[in-house]
Amino acid sequence: MKILLGIIHILVCVALVAVVMMQHRKSGGFTGAFGGGGTQADMGGTWQRMSGLTKVTAILIAAFMVISILQVIVR
Repeated sequence: MKILLGIIHILVCVALVAVVMMQHRKSGGFTGAFGGGGTQADMGGTWQRMSGLTKVTAILIAAFMVISILQVIVR
């Protein structure tokens, strides 16, 4: 189980680096990356307005965190 989690973790890490490197640079810095600068009423459709690479990045980050926690629990 430890080896399988380790292999999956490495694959997710490599995929995350690749997806981040493929994205275009945003001028807004962190506020632009997380949808900052908008009003509260404006935040309802944030997921729909994200590009495909941004959605993949969010999913890979979530997978990275879950796998990291699972590795700590399994050890």
